[in-house]
Amino acid sequence: MRDLPLPLALTVRLLPVAVLATAGWALSSGSSDTSPAGKESAPETASGPISASESAPDTSAATKTFAKAPSPCGAIAAKSVKSLVPGAKTAGKEIASTDDSVRRTCSWNALDGYDYRWLDISYEIHQTDAKAETTYKDRLSQKSGGGAVPGLGDAAYSVVNLTTEDKQQTREGVVYARVANAMVVVTYNGSDFESQKAPGTEEINKGAIKAAKEAVAALEGTR
Repeated sequence: MRDLPLPLALTVRLLPVAVLATAGWALSSGSSDTSPAGKESAPETASGPISASESAPDTSAATKTFAKAPSPCGAIAAKSVKSLVPGAKTAGKEIASTDDSVRRTCSWNALDGYDYRWLDISYEIHQTDAKAETTYKDRLSQKSGGGAVPGLGDAAYSVVNLTTEDKQQTREGVVYARVANAMVVVTYNGSDFESQKAPGTEEINKGAIKAAKEAVAALEGTR
């Protein structure tokens, strides 16, 4: 949750997050040609020699581990949703996307008494591992105070922040994980509107990592 005045922050969280759909994700694509090694002459046709780029097969597709984003609403078990977001519908709500082959997001949120929780899981598919790695590093450069999450994907990082607005605390945890050419982003936050306190750092961090582990496992299952 961002630093918004409450109860406006709650109102915004409970409305459809249409901005995610309208913003879109412009993921650039690239290709490379391979050239045969050695000094042999290129074969000729009636129109002349065949260039290396024409004769060499395109191997770019073979290096793209994930061709599309899987369903994020099926990324975690129903019992995990009940534990992390008490009172939420376990099916979740997928946010409309301009291109669901490259980015898909599912959200769960609920107010259980005065205790509020919100969980987002997003899959982002890039053209190459290198582009996913660049995006991962860019995201980390915008965060501080977190740490690596060992054994999660090819690389993963978790960070938790506390915000206070009009004496109301909100604590949010974010986990970024890269798996080959895909990025998994999990956001988990909570507030108590009776005490105006936020859940503890450990609770939010563990919850975000738990969701990220399940989301990464679901992604890897589509290889």
